[in-house]
Amino acid sequence: MTDNPQDKAQQAKIQQEIQHLQEIAARPPVPRALGYIKLTGPGLLQSAMTLGAGSAAASVVAGASFGYKLLWVQPVAMFLGIMMFVALSNIVLTNKERPYWGFMGEMGKIWGPLVCLVFFWALGTVMASVIWHFPQYGLAAGAVRSVVQQFAPTKPPVEDEALIKGEWKMVDGKKVEIQDNWKLIQDEKIPERDWFGFGNVVVDKETGEPKMTTQYTSFGYGISFAAGLVILLINMLVVFNYGRGGVGIRIYEWFLRCMIGLVFLTFLMVVVLNFHKIDLVEMGKGFIGWYAWDGTLLNDPATITLMLGMLGAAVGINMTFMYPYSLLKKNWGTEHKTLAKWDLAMTMFIPFTVITSLIMIGMTVSGIYDGSDVVKTAISPLQAAAALEGGFISQQVATIIFCGGLIGMTFGAISAHMTCCGFVMNEMFKLEPTTWRFRLFALTPSIGIFGVVFQLPFWFPVAASAVCLTMLPIAYLLFLILNNRRSYIGDAVGQGWKRLVFNLLLVIALVMASIGAYIQVKARAVDPVRNYFFPPAVLERIDVVPAAAPIDGGSPEDAN
Repeated sequence: MTDNPQDKAQQAKIQQEIQHLQEIAARPPVPRALGYIKLTGPGLLQSAMTLGAGSAAASVVAGASFGYKLLWVQPVAMFLGIMMFVALSNIVLTNKERPYWGFMGEMGKIWGPLVCLVFFWALGTVMASVIWHFPQYGLAAGAVRSVVQQFAPTKPPVEDEALIKGEWKMVDGKKVEIQDNWKLIQDEKIPERDWFGFGNVVVDKETGEPKMTTQYTSFGYGISFAAGLVILLINMLVVFNYGRGGVGIRIYEWFLRCMIGLVFLTFLMVVVLNFHKIDLVEMGKGFIGWYAWDGTLLNDPATITLMLGMLGAAVGINMTFMYPYSLLKKNWGTEHKTLAKWDLAMTMFIPFTVITSLIMIGMTVSGIYDGSDVVKTAISPLQAAAALEGGFISQQVATIIFCGGLIGMTFGAISAHMTCCGFVMNEMFKLEPTTWRFRLFALTPSIGIFGVVFQLPFWFPVAASAVCLTMLPIAYLLFLILNNRRSYIGDAVGQGWKRLVFNLLLVIALVMASIGAYIQVKARAVDPVRNYFFPPAVLERIDVVPAAAPIDGGSPEDAN
């Protein structure tokens, strides 16, 4: 025991908390849950990180494409992910050592070259936090533009099929070249967004011919960057508070609770306004995976790919690094293992499951799901916001509410990415995480603010996907090995049938993560490289709808 007064005060506080935990454990179930939830925190960071652009996009696409039928996927995916977090918490709370260097030492004992896996675990975490920062800002800026658009004057609608860069359409009897990748929805009339320059027909100064352009106007750039700057400043304020520790951590955790609560209330409103349309029997079938067991959804390879991708991508590599350090930041130890499980259940599993389910149900009952059971990736924010429309609410109010929920999701994800980098980069350089070092490194992913209007260079997300997505199953394998090393964590490895069942769940989670990684690496790294060097033949006329981002700035694969 140290003689430092601050250390003595900290030890006294920990002992008081342990006594409180013992008192809570003796309570009946409901009071016990209420007691534990007041002490939660680390799971909140993971909820914020996973409830971002990727979760929103995947849930919108799943609900719009299959209605209730994929309601079981997100809960199962998160449950498997949480099993790995339970294993990780068991390791960290047993040893109470900083995982990066502790894992390096232990893997070095098994076989020296294995330490590179721990290095890539950290490197993949930083890359994921930076890369997936861009779509968070893109989603937030797109939501803000959608709100402003409701009050902006527009020209008459333009009717057309899907359009893509390099193709052409007929306008007033003349060929019109498409200048970039804005895609209109087949058989829908999309209003021209004149203030932002989306979908306008303009005259080429050199040829005098009309052409389509989706470039931002100066007003569009201004709105986008203003939104990004406000979001960055607010997140800097709350993340910098977290770096202070103590009261700062509580402020940050309450910020995350408020953001998650905002998202929950937003999509709950979607369902409540359409509650009379819910088919409770079909919804129940969706939650138990009825249509997966009877083979209805297993005939289409695209559907299988979507399900497997969702199962393997609920948890991101950056979450696996962030979680153990958030445990240590709270000064949790062996006595907190039960609390850690409650924390994961109440602040990670339940919010993720409830919010993603509400989004999917909202897409179903609002009429966006048409019963065709075909994967639809071309869903815009305004179409998704239509889930709130009807006799109860106007389109403008619906858009504000829905987009407010999307912005809330990005707030949580952006702050979690920043906090994650604050921890990881101190560890990689073996630095003591002082307040100012934490704040400096936390700004690393802030370059993602340019995602409000710009897409990343082709090679950047390709390289990041190859590293980040490959590293997730490797990280899972790392946790599985260390959680079963008696020489490392002693009797905490468990015993009997409980240990057997738990390890079986970990293996299933590892297999699902490996399959999900394969699917996503192929889609985001292998296929783009192949198409870049060996582009498919350009069709003279587009007859089908190409894949498009379902949310402005996000994509189904932008997990976390």
